[in-house]
Amino acid sequence: MTQATAPNLVYDNDAANAFAERIGETINTSAITLMLSVGHRTGLFDTMARLPASTSQEIADAAGLVERYVREWLAVMVVGQVVHYDPTRKTYELPPEHSACLTREAPLGNLAVYAQFIPMAGAVQDRILDCFETGGGMRYEEYPCFHRIMSEDSAQTVVSQIFDTLLPLAEELPGRLEKGIDVLDAGCGAGRTLIALAERYPNSRFTGYDLCVDAIDLANRSAKAAGLSNVTFAVRDLTGFDEPNAYDLTTSFDAIHDQKDPQGLLKGLHGALRPGGVHIMQDIGGSAKVENNLDFPFAAFLYALSCMHCTPISLGQGGNGLGTMWGWETADSMLRAAGFTAPKRTVLPHDPMNVWFVSRKS
Repeated sequence: MTQATAPNLVYDNDAANAFAERIGETINTSAITLMLSVGHRTGLFDTMARLPASTSQEIADAAGLVERYVREWLAVMVVGQVVHYDPTRKTYELPPEHSACLTREAPLGNLAVYAQFIPMAGAVQDRILDCFETGGGMRYEEYPCFHRIMSEDSAQTVVSQIFDTLLPLAEELPGRLEKGIDVLDAGCGAGRTLIALAERYPNSRFTGYDLCVDAIDLANRSAKAAGLSNVTFAVRDLTGFDEPNAYDLTTSFDAIHDQKDPQGLLKGLHGALRPGGVHIMQDIGGSAKVENNLDFPFAAFLYALSCMHCTPISLGQGGNGLGTMWGWETADSMLRAAGFTAPKRTVLPHDPMNVWFVSRKS
């Protein structure tokens, strides 16, 4: 890779120093993000949320971990102002206001789940650097723990909301599911949403397709453990998908922009619906124009995830690399081009990062 040589610079010293300070703080914060992932994976946040102010040994014992490593992790959390430290008593405490967004039972949603994407992206950095030079792409299996992370994400953005918030976006769906309809989830991942639906609506029939063998294996094991006979999962490349008039409801959760042929899949999903059928699609709610995303929640994180995962995954399949921030405008245009009439776009008050489209086949 060639290196550019900077010319002699003429610059505002105060502005340059202020920017250098901001970059330094960004690097420091990235270290905290990595340790947030460690805190989530080890269960340390969940453990500390249950404990009063405790020593590092007490925390390590409660978590079943080694004290020396726990103490070093705690130091990052203290200087990062995540954990409170009492130097007199040498105790550490996770305030309830902090555990409210850092534990598996977090009422505000567990933001530590998303911290896991940073070490995942770091693990593939060398491969991505090659892609910068070759224009090549990546495969899902090259990303460590990707489907586990996405399953956790799905649990709090989709599964926890599906009955009270998401299905009512198409008011007729709960009643139709009670009576019994055919449902397809395109890009189902580990299948947590379909399993929840299959348990609630035993008269309906559910199918999940995903490209990734490990995700489908996990989905099938989960369905078997739940004793479900009305849900089926299969490994399938959805390129050229064609199952005419087979379903009454199709869904795609954070999946379309990663496809080799997103427009073709949307057209296939439209064709797969029977007349009067409904398609529910979730995706990132940012704009297709970067200038519109300056204040969008987690915009830098999402563009970075696009660069390190979603774009190379699409290119790796021979796709055009729409990327994570393909934009709600692009999604709306593609849904209409696929044949859906008047897609309805919704942004939920508690979740400004995602957009939901309800589309119908006339």
